[in-house]
Amino acid sequence: MRQLIAALAVTALAGCGVETATTAATGAAIKAQEVEEGKKTQQRAQQKIDQAMDQMQQRARQADDTSAR
Repeated sequence: MRQLIAALAVTALAGCGVETATTAATGAAIKAQEVEEGKKTQQRAQQKIDQAMDQMQQRARQADDTSAR
């Protein structure tokens, strides 16, 4: 009987360790996905900023060309 109780206790404790490791791995995977999404968002924002800067430079050149005439 003692052996059965000991075996059940060991099995229960091992199960807790597996659950903890699985939870930690899942959390890490979620964080990695969040970081990747953040990088994509940052890249899109940088592209928009670059486009806006290009438009401003084009308009400034056009204004200079117009005033020079």
